[in-house]
Amino acid sequence: MKLWSKFIAVTAAGCLSALIAGAAAAGEITVVAGGGPLPDVLGTLMPMFEKATGNKVKLSHPAGPQIAADLKSGAADLVITNTEVVDQLATSGEVAANGKTLLMISKVAVGVKAGAKRPDISTPEKLKAALLAAKTVGYSQGQSGQHFQTVMQRLGITDQIKPKAVVVWRERASAEPGADRFGELDAFARARLAAFKVPRRWEALPALPRNDRGKLVRRTLREIGSTR
Repeated sequence: MKLWSKFIAVTAAGCLSALIAGAAAAGEITVVAGGGPLPDVLGTLMPMFEKATGNKVKLSHPAGPQIAADLKSGAADLVITNTEVVDQLATSGEVAANGKTLLMISKVAVGVKAGAKRPDISTPEKLKAALLAAKTVGYSQGQSGQHFQTVMQRLGITDQIKPKAVVVWRERASAEPGADRFGELDAFARARLAAFKVPRRWEALPALPRNDRGKLVRRTLREIGSTR
């Protein structure tokens, strides 16, 4: 069974042709997009679009709930995200149900530990059996993880997987020297915090340092940060 994550473009208001007018009607287009492959793809395409049309693009990658908030406040002209999110926005009336256009299809892979037997996931039933047999099931909080949650719902195994699920942030390497590699987490913080409050660096720790009473040891955290 192949897992597909479809990415949809939908205009928040008006028609797309109005947004991509020629240089004579150049303006600023506010685009909000999801995570997954979109930051890299759009980061490459948007400068090309600006050069070809004379329009300027203000691009951001907020977390899922913030996309809906941006639409409600009128802060977005165009939304590019996975099809499940767009369908939810259409159901709530934030975007027109007939205003979406399929933009790309991104494959979602299933991996196992090195040396482990590769499970047969060639059919929905075999995928279901493999997931139920696994000791733990990990997925991200990004677009692929959101899509995987819909897959679990369709297979009817959400409640069985929940106790053994490991939800992780996906680490994404950036092409910009010195930029944060944790793209989704960085976008989440930038959508909610003032610029000076956004961490300059992100690090993943196996566990937070705590004392024997379970309280967080902030001094140890500061020491870890100062030595890396």
